[in-house]
Amino acid sequence: MRNIGQRVMSMMIVMVAGLGLAIACRVDAKPLKVFILAGQSNMEGPARIETFDYIGDDPATAPLLRQMRGADGKPRICDHVWISYLTGDGEKNFEIAGKLTAGYGSMWGMDPTRPGDKIGPEFTFGLTMDAALQEPVLIIKAAWGGKSLHTDFRPPGAGPYQLSTFQRENYPRQEGHGIPRDFEQWKVEKAKATGVYYRLMIEHVRKVLADPRRVCPQYDPAQGFEVAGFVWFQGWNDMVDGHVYPNHNKPDRFALYSELLAQFIRDVRKDLAAPNMPFVIGVMGVGGLKDQSAEMTAFRRAMAAPADLPEFKGNVVAVQTAPFWSDELGAIDAKRGKISQKRWELGNQVKEGKLTKEEADREIKRFEDDLISAEERALWNRGASNAGYHYLGCAKTFALMGKAFAEANLKMLESRRP
Repeated sequence: MRNIGQRVMSMMIVMVAGLGLAIACRVDAKPLKVFILAGQSNMEGPARIETFDYIGDDPATAPLLRQMRGADGKPRICDHVWISYLTGDGEKNFEIAGKLTAGYGSMWGMDPTRPGDKIGPEFTFGLTMDAALQEPVLIIKAAWGGKSLHTDFRPPGAGPYQLSTFQRENYPRQEGHGIPRDFEQWKVEKAKATGVYYRLMIEHVRKVLADPRRVCPQYDPAQGFEVAGFVWFQGWNDMVDGHVYPNHNKPDRFALYSELLAQFIRDVRKDLAAPNMPFVIGVMGVGGLKDQSAEMTAFRRAMAAPADLPEFKGNVVAVQTAPFWSDELGAIDAKRGKISQKRWELGNQVKEGKLTKEEADREIKRFEDDLISAEERALWNRGASNAGYHYLGCAKTFALMGKAFAEANLKMLESRRP
């Protein structure tokens, strides 16, 4: 009898322990955290993986490089972060999905069935989230190069595209200099293009969230998901559009951008049923802190402005990316610009018959050797892989940006905890 009683008692202890474990699992389980990343070419990501070593040259960022690489020295593959990335040329878009690793950057010319050879902010964004949350994470990224907020990503709440004063006064004249020859046809095409990429972005997010397990096998339908953050990294096409934003050298030149971005935030929250979703604005930082031009200063101020609106207090944050620009690579890029200018001048002399092509080639070679040292050339090849408007394609810059975006998002999530 004693043995039987002991066995019964043991069974009851196991059952109670199992019940307690099950209850604990249900209590600890959390909805899948979903983060959306959207924008144009710098959100796509132009930084080649071959520039990773440059990150390790700086003692301050060497630990970040170790986080980005596995024990084999290759880019780390996250076990608990998945990504679905929609990109393309607008007409032919495609999705690439899987466990997050390096390669979910710009896919121009890449095989659309697997990761390529570039990164954007998504890589270290996901790595930072993975380390902080200790739970499955899903990133949904939608980015296309050369897209504006005033037209391509125009939010529905902003209404139809509105002509600026410059456009109303000059476009009907059809005088050239970027002014459309057929104004009426231009208006038809503009209406057709307005908001296209906003809709593509929202449709893709909804498609992924209709079946999260398709992308993230660890998704538990019983726990559901939470749209826990949105990162917006865009701006170049708006900043350089002098027709939409014609008031040059005026502090409020880009006030319209601030209005459109504020409406964009309202609309994505509404369309994704996430009224208090943390929103991170990646503020244009091309040129770094040294670029204090009137145009750049005004645009950075306009991008950050929505974060100061009372309605967005505590749930919209602007992250400045200028501090992550590489000044030493930027200095070399400035010299490369002088070489390009010299090449253009000599090319004109060849066309005019003042120089032979051989003479021009020798002259540009001498000019380049005098201007850029072998050490600078080696440094450029180590750290840069693209043009200035793409932050020089520097992986160090994009790694720091992704980390900063994630930390800003996490801070907003933390502030919401009771």
